[in-house]
Amino acid sequence: MSTITKKDFVDRIAEKTGQKRNDVKETLQLFLDEMIDELAHGNRLEFRDFGVFEVRERAARIAQNPKTLEQVLVPARKAVRFKIGRLMRERIVGESLSETSASF
Repeated sequence: MSTITKKDFVDRIAEKTGQKRNDVKETLQLFLDEMIDELAHGNRLEFRDFGVFEVRERAARIAQNPKTLEQVLVPARKAVRFKIGRLMRERIVGESLSETSASF
């Protein structure tokens, strides 16, 4: 397993499409900026078969410091949630939706 960077994606896409590296970089950055803006406005992003990004409010809770066993208040916060889509599930996890929805 290795880490793939934005630069790696830009290089790959530029090579596959024949576009200039700089043009691909600008397009990819614009796409990412738009995603951030939409999520910041509370919108849900749905990419069919890939997955869904949405902002969820996490409730405040009491946690415990494992070293001191002291209870600590963790404030409410927003978090981005990603739900895997059909094609990604099939290619990465190796199961189809029909397999996961089997009734017992």
